[in-house]
Parts: sequence; structure tokens; C-alpha cells
Amino acid sequence: MATGETGFSDVVFDLVSVQYHALKAGHDYGQYVRDARNAGYEDIASFFEQTMREDAERAARCHEVLRDLESKEDTGVRS
Repeated sequence: MATGETGFSDVVFDLVSVQYHALKAGHDYGQYVRDARNAGYEDIASFFEQTMREDAERAARCHEVLRDLESKEDTGVRS
């Protein structure tokens, strides 16, 4: 498996990046939900909550894929 400049495989780096951004966005969406509710837009708050759940699921799926990948190949991850 090819390794990038980080010393980790490109695929591992990509998965970790997607996971990080999904978690970061989920954190930010909490503020968006509050902003929408404070402005009286419950429908928009619900949209942000749905988006937050989707990103949480995406982050969890990345975690599963990383775990599965580690058991299959040398990913560059060292315990």
C-alpha cells in the first residue's frame, strides 16, 4: 500500500481526514442548531440536527473501515 508524506497510507490518511471533518462539522452544527432555534426556525434546526446525525454516522463508519483495513493490510498504523 502506497504511503504518502505522512508515513501512513494514502487511504488511511483519506479516511482519517473524512472522519475528522465529519466530527468537526458535527461539533459546529450544534451551534447552527442553536442559532436556528434562537431565530425561531425549527425546520432549519431539524435540518442541522439531521446533518449532524449523518456526519456522526459517517465518522463511525470511517472508524469501522479503518479498523477493518488495519486487520487486512499494513496500513502504517503502529500499536
